[in-house]
Amino acid sequence: MLYKTLMFMSWCARHTPYCVLMAIGRILGNLYYLFVKKQRKRAVEQMMVSLELPEAEAKDLIRESFVNLARNMLEILYMPNLNQQNLHEYIDIEHFERVKAAHEEGRGIVVITGHIGTWEWMSAAMALKGIPTTAIAKPQPNLDYTRALDDLRAMVHVEVFSRGTSELLAAGRALKKGKILGFLMDQDAGPGGAFMEFLGRTASTPMGAAVFARKFGSPVVPMFILRQKSGKHKIVIGEIMRYEDTGDTDKDLFDFTEKMTKLIDRMIRENPTQWIWFQKRWNTAPEHQKKNKHHTVSSKEKRG
Repeated sequence: MLYKTLMFMSWCARHTPYCVLMAIGRILGNLYYLFVKKQRKRAVEQMMVSLELPEAEAKDLIRESFVNLARNMLEILYMPNLNQQNLHEYIDIEHFERVKAAHEEGRGIVVITGHIGTWEWMSAAMALKGIPTTAIAKPQPNLDYTRALDDLRAMVHVEVFSRGTSELLAAGRALKKGKILGFLMDQDAGPGGAFMEFLGRTASTPMGAAVFARKFGSPVVPMFILRQKSGKHKIVIGEIMRYEDTGDTDKDLFDFTEKMTKLIDRMIRENPTQWIWFQKRWNTAPEHQKKNKHHTVSSKEKRG
């Protein structure tokens, strides 16, 4: 039933003028901010700590982030309307030549990003620009919701591998075929993650991007999508990054993950209303990390 409801909502969104849909998103975002007290409180508190802001300023920014989130959700429903002909009407892309250069290497592309802007549209844009695109995603608690989301992605030629399945083998095959493999690196990685500073606090960070870059020799491309005041989106593509092998694999994986994490940290600080601040990013305390799993030292420890 939920699957049919979501697909019907997508049909309605696709038949609504985009400007009207975004106006609805502002209304829904403000309502969400008012009524979802638990998430609002967590978001404000986390922003205050990370960005060292007074409560009043944090509340204003979080309200706007809720509006952006509501618009993001509506845009996911609207996503099947995107195509090669109209993509430029919605999205500007900076330095697409970097993606093309990475693609021409033939080893796939590891794309690193975060829950910033309408990240689903970023994947859609790459696929519609002719770069085969895949991603590893955490399955939603409700299977109908996951199926609906995967079907919407498939309509714009994006393939998703769900965590907890045979995603590692499928992701490896995708890179061998020269496809993009996207990683959302701003999620809590649990006890097995690499513990490092993120937005001013120690956080368990996923190392998958570094592991795949090492294993397959794939170039790494930082990529973010940002909502502009004009109403359009801008995809910002950073310079190609490389895994550096010094012979100490654990340290190399940690250092590369830390380098990528700093890029995401900076992007969030520069665009605070476009990140999901209520997510449980710091859910795993450092004392819970698995011992001897990875070389995980803090920046302070490395500075001596």
